[in-house]
Amino acid sequence: MLQVLENRESKQNKSDYSLRHAFAFGSAQLSDVLTYQAFVFWIFTFYFTIVKLDVMLITLAFILWSVWNSLNDPLLGQLSDRTHTKWGRRKPWIVGSLIPLSFVMLLLFYPPKSYGINDVASNFVYFLVIIMIFELFYTAFSLNQTSLFPETFIDNIERAKANNIKQLFSILALFLATLLPSFFIPNLTDSQYIVNWAFFGLTLGILAFAFGLIFIKWGIKERQEFSSDFETQPGLLSSMKLCLRSKSFRWYIPAEVANWYVYGLLPTLVPLYASVVLGITDSLMVSLILGIAFLSAMLFMFIWRVVALKIGPRKTWMLSLSVWALTLIPNMWITTLAEGMLVFFFVGAGLSGSMILIDLIVADIIDEDEVKTGIRREASFYGINALFIRLATIIVFLSISLVFTNVGWTVYAPEDITPEVIFGIRALMFIFPAVALTIGVIALYKYPLDGEYLQEIKAQQKTLHEEKRAKARETAP
Repeated sequence: MLQVLENRESKQNKSDYSLRHAFAFGSAQLSDVLTYQAFVFWIFTFYFTIVKLDVMLITLAFILWSVWNSLNDPLLGQLSDRTHTKWGRRKPWIVGSLIPLSFVMLLLFYPPKSYGINDVASNFVYFLVIIMIFELFYTAFSLNQTSLFPETFIDNIERAKANNIKQLFSILALFLATLLPSFFIPNLTDSQYIVNWAFFGLTLGILAFAFGLIFIKWGIKERQEFSSDFETQPGLLSSMKLCLRSKSFRWYIPAEVANWYVYGLLPTLVPLYASVVLGITDSLMVSLILGIAFLSAMLFMFIWRVVALKIGPRKTWMLSLSVWALTLIPNMWITTLAEGMLVFFFVGAGLSGSMILIDLIVADIIDEDEVKTGIRREASFYGINALFIRLATIIVFLSISLVFTNVGWTVYAPEDITPEVIFGIRALMFIFPAVALTIGVIALYKYPLDGEYLQEIKAQQKTLHEEKRAKARETAP
């Protein structure tokens, strides 16, 4: 009889976590990546060149935003882990945040200046408030849908397959975030097209909402064996201490910050790099420079997957960061669109390695924590993880502010471009990211969750899950 029950449970698991389910689950990446990467890619260009806020004001707003994040991200993670409803832990947060997040995408690109209010103070206050509101609803959606990944796909093979699908959706979202402005805005740095940006924001919101509904309808399935974990969740401060006590998580953090710093810095600077350094003003051509990097990332993703299976995620990530840094070197001297396209094609090779490995490594860290604590705390880890991702964004704008201030270009003025300005932008496209990626490689060298130790954690976790499933069957009505 016990064997029959186990076989029935095995069949149920197979049907629950099928390829079809993996595709429905991956659709959440379109809502998640599209909203956040559109924010990262275009918010600086919009408020610096179109709204014409001083770079120091933009930096100040993001510093205050980071203070908000230091409370918002860990708190939402903790609340999610402690949530208990008949719909599960994560679903209520995802459903409740999707509509406001979609609406905020329009508001991000519809400041007072769009309807004739040119006062700097009004536009600055609006910018500060709207990025904080965006962060609240984005974190509530993203943190919870991301937390479902390691909980939903437990087996390493299932995780790898589901992650490939997930990252393909991410690439599609990156394409959309990159190319959509060119359908609405002829020149990305010309303020006469300010209203066109609002249509871009509206489209982002509609797409985010549509794909979010697919995820909610067919992608969310929470496992029964983790349904009682909320009962033993530690408090906020205790949870943060437990996360940061993890040696694996501590060495992962510098590598993650380095990755997200480069993720943020390059797309933020590409519109200015294209117009100021390469002399490109056509919005479609600017978008294609980024787009070709994401196309390349999709092609190289399969190569990195094979490498990861042979040498493990840690070594593969180190190798991809090194490749990424090397591909950025030509940004110090290229001058044409063709050269830019070629360089960014190879930039995608390094980028793709990080894209497929980060989620797998975070999942391993969460598995290790479960073995040590007996409970799964995905949202707590992802909440603190999100905090460090936002820290990377702050470092991005501090870097831009530092360079632009030193070259005397704090307010966007095409007529004031000097050789110093051009060198500063080139340095931000190679020197700054190369240093960050080197730090990431060094941190991963010390990352311990690898080899035999990782296999030992997986074996202990398998035993723990068998015990949890047995307990769940005993307590089931």
